[in-house]
Amino acid sequence: MQYTTLGQSTLNVSTYALGCWPFAGGRVWGDQDDNVSIATVHAALDAGINLFDTAEAYEAGASERVLGKALLGQRDKAIIATKVAANHLAAPDVISACEESLRNLQTDYIDLYLIHWPNWSVPLPETVEALGQLKKQGKVREIGVCNFGVQDLTEMLSLSPIVTDQLPYNLLLRVIEREILPVCLAHHIGLMCYSPLAQGLLSGRYASVDEVPDGLARTRHYASTRAMAAHGESGMEDELFATLGQIKRIADGLGQPMAAVALAWLRQQPAVATILVGARSPQELSWNLPALNLSLDAEVITELNQVTEAVKQKLGANPDMWLAPSRMR
Repeated sequence: MQYTTLGQSTLNVSTYALGCWPFAGGRVWGDQDDNVSIATVHAALDAGINLFDTAEAYEAGASERVLGKALLGQRDKAIIATKVAANHLAAPDVISACEESLRNLQTDYIDLYLIHWPNWSVPLPETVEALGQLKKQGKVREIGVCNFGVQDLTEMLSLSPIVTDQLPYNLLLRVIEREILPVCLAHHIGLMCYSPLAQGLLSGRYASVDEVPDGLARTRHYASTRAMAAHGESGMEDELFATLGQIKRIADGLGQPMAAVALAWLRQQPAVATILVGARSPQELSWNLPALNLSLDAEVITELNQVTEAVKQKLGANPDMWLAPSRMR
C-alpha cells in the first residue's frame, strides 16, 4: 500500500480508502450482511488500507454503526472520515450530529469530519464555528468538505483551512477538471475521489444499459425515465456504452482489467490523494488491489482522455452526479 499526506494535515492516508456506504444496505445497495461488511474492513486493514469513509446519512447511521463494530480493538489502526448531513449544519445540529456519530462509531474522536453537502439556507460561518469548537475539544482532528463547487469552496477557504474536498471523479465523470480541480491544486487541498468505477460501469460488470440496476442508474448518465432517477435530463446512454467499449479496447491492449486501468488513471491525476473503493466483500476488495501496482504511460492517459471526452462534454459544467440543477455551486 502507498500513503500520502492528505492536504496540509497530519493525516497520512492510504492511496485506497474503503468507502463504507454499501455497508448500510437499504434501497440503493440492497441487502448487506453485517458480518461480511466487518470482514471487509478487516481485509482492508490487512491490505494496509487505513482510511475508512462513512456518513451519518447512510441509512440513518447504519454504515457508521457497522464500521464502529468492525474497528473495535483496532481503532488505532484506522483513520475514520465521516460526514455531517446538509440538514444538520446549524451550529447546535452540527454538535449533536457529531455526538451521535461518535456513539455510532464507538470512538471518542473523528479523524476527519466533513460537510456532506452545502446548505445555502444556513450561513457557512455558523457551521464553521461549530466545527472549530469540535476541533478544539479534540472530538475532531481535521475538517473538510464534500461536494463543494468553486463558489462554496472559495467561501470555505476564506473562513477556515480544510484538508480535502471529497468529489465524484472517474473516467466517465470528469466535470471537476473544469473549475474545481484548479482551486484544489492552488490551495493544496487533497482530493478524496468517490465513485472511481462509476458505480460498477468501469469494472465491465454491465454489458448494456438495461443490465444496470435502477438503484445505480440514477446518475445523469442515464435517462430520467429510469425508476429512481431525479435529474430530469435525457442522459447519454449511447455515448456512455460506446465510450466503455473504447476504454475496454485500451485495457485489453494493455492486458489489464478495465477496472485496474480506470483506477490507475485516477490515481495519476493531479491533486488526487486517495480513492474511495466501495467494496462490499473481501473478494470485491481484492479485485481492486492489483491496480496499485499499475502505472500508465502518458500516451495511454492521453488516449483515455480522448475517448472519454464526448461524455465529459455531454455532462457539461454540472459536477453533481445525480441532480440538475446542481447542488454544487
